[in-house]
Amino acid sequence: MPSNIVVVGGSVAGVEALLALRSAGYDGRLTLVGADPELPYNPTPLSKELLSGEMDEDDIRLLPEEEFDDLDVNLLLGTPAQALHLGSRTVRVGGSLLAYDGLIIATGSEAVRPQGWFGLDGVHTLRTLDDARRVRQAMSTGSPSVVVVGAGFIGCEIAAAARHFGLDVTLVEAAPTALQRAVPAHLAAPVVSLQRANGVRVVCGVGVAGILGSERVDKVEFTDGTVLDADLVVVGVGAVPATRWLADSGLAVDDGVITDATLRTTAPGVYAVGDAARWPHPGTGGSIRVEHWTNAREQGKRAALNLLDPEAAQPYAGVPYVWSDLFGKRFQLAGTAHAEHVHFLDGGPAAESYLALLGDGSRVVGAVGFGGSPRPFNQARRLVAAGAPWHEAVSQHE
Repeated sequence: MPSNIVVVGGSVAGVEALLALRSAGYDGRLTLVGADPELPYNPTPLSKELLSGEMDEDDIRLLPEEEFDDLDVNLLLGTPAQALHLGSRTVRVGGSLLAYDGLIIATGSEAVRPQGWFGLDGVHTLRTLDDARRVRQAMSTGSPSVVVVGAGFIGCEIAAAARHFGLDVTLVEAAPTALQRAVPAHLAAPVVSLQRANGVRVVCGVGVAGILGSERVDKVEFTDGTVLDADLVVVGVGAVPATRWLADSGLAVDDGVITDATLRTTAPGVYAVGDAARWPHPGTGGSIRVEHWTNAREQGKRAALNLLDPEAAQPYAGVPYVWSDLFGKRFQLAGTAHAEHVHFLDGGPAAESYLALLGDGSRVVGAVGFGGSPRPFNQARRLVAAGAPWHEAVSQHE
């Protein structure tokens, strides 16, 4: 068993790894390195309840400081890891080298920041607690015209929060439809309709040509020539794994740290989890990287146990799951929605709510629910996890 474990990343995955290590009986030295100076927090509510004011900052802390003391964790916050040296088994943190004999990489992901967009006040991303503070302050003190760039989950949630403050909101997406990476257009259509019904102007198929102003943003120019007034611009056009510090480490990195099915990297005693990891998923036939809370939590726990006992290491095969709360309705996705077959268990793409199963012809690979009660979706989610036969699952619900 290792006697000196370092977890790099104060993320959901990183904190879950700490908890799992101590719960499994590990009593050696344990260090958490975090780039964010804040005590670790759950990022999921940043664009939801925290932004709208339904939660405060204490509500989103993963653990109070005294629990880190109880776990006997050495916290190094506000000190990003700068390099990994596999030969000497050290991590460079600030001006020092931190030794380890077990390492879990949980550095998460960081917002994409298109070049030339961030030279003016009033232009933000929303990835960290400090980002959320700035955006919430701007919304609550009156930024009457808001442009949200990117209609993925975060963009849709930011638009809903802005409407909570009564602001004029335009949600612009360069792709032909909202939520394109997550679901096909017909499954996203009710979400777009809900946004519009609540006063959000949704513009798809148009990109941003420029963000204009002198010292502070005052207009956004679209690629079709349209120019909109904007007192606040929030950019949510994706995220990339926070792995630049590993560039010269020797680890295999390709849109995430490459791991095997047990989440072990190409170096012994080094594991990667959460947004930063790319691992082979049996349900897809290839490798995937997932940026969602449930995946991060489950992987943190599994990697910790595998690190403690590599001989008994278990593969991680969790089903990706994500949810989004919009204007009182919940959108949920388990598995993948990009599949050949769709069967609606309830409602349909023209309805205000629906529940759909997705299949590849032989088995159930995904479930998407919008509105409705949680129990039917949870039942559908279990079919995804079990890889239930497609025709059998459909016939039982016809």
